[in-house]
Amino acid sequence: METSIVGVGVSVSDRFRGVVEEKATRIETIAPRAQSMDVKVTHRAYHNGRMEDSTVELTLTGKGLPLVRAEAVDGDKFTALDLAVDKLAEQVRRAKEKRVDARRHPRGAMLDKGTGSLRGVDLQPASVEVLHAVATGEIPIITGAEDEEHYTPVVIRTKRFDPEWMTVEDAVDRMELVGHDFFLFIDARTDHPSVVYRRKGWDYGVISLTTMAPPSAELVS
Repeated sequence: METSIVGVGVSVSDRFRGVVEEKATRIETIAPRAQSMDVKVTHRAYHNGRMEDSTVELTLTGKGLPLVRAEAVDGDKFTALDLAVDKLAEQVRRAKEKRVDARRHPRGAMLDKGTGSLRGVDLQPASVEVLHAVATGEIPIITGAEDEEHYTPVVIRTKRFDPEWMTVEDAVDRMELVGHDFFLFIDARTDHPSVVYRRKGWDYGVISLTTMAPPSAELVS
């Protein structure tokens, strides 16, 4: 597996390159189809250089492998690298489990060509006779609510949950566990209502409101 390292605001030492190669061997063991791992190290200084940190971003690509990314921040770039590699390994493990689960338990509708029935969904296709009767007006489409004053064909479902404070990373994990494409939470670092969402592959995004979340009932009492 090929590795490429880019430093932003920091030079990449031979020692760091050597550690990256060792980590790459670990990743290659659990992801034999991986062809390349891109490493980006970004150094930032705050408050006139009194506070510094390093961000390590890893991107793994390969044939038949979804794009896998991981990121970690720490005051020491070697520690950030270790954290990022652990996250990347976990992402690869989850991707493998999902592929195995998809093969064992395929999702979605499956058409039985012999009977014409659909399996996997609580739905059966209408017969040709019914479709023809609807098209010609022999069977009118009636919902039973057309005469209501505030009738609307749009169904809006409302759900309410108690607020949960957590980090963005924990919110992504919760989103993966529940199998949704987004997850609403309160950012523990900023107290801002936020939502994480799935983008392409294993890339995620987060949207936050600038308003502060109200204190929980437990804190008020």
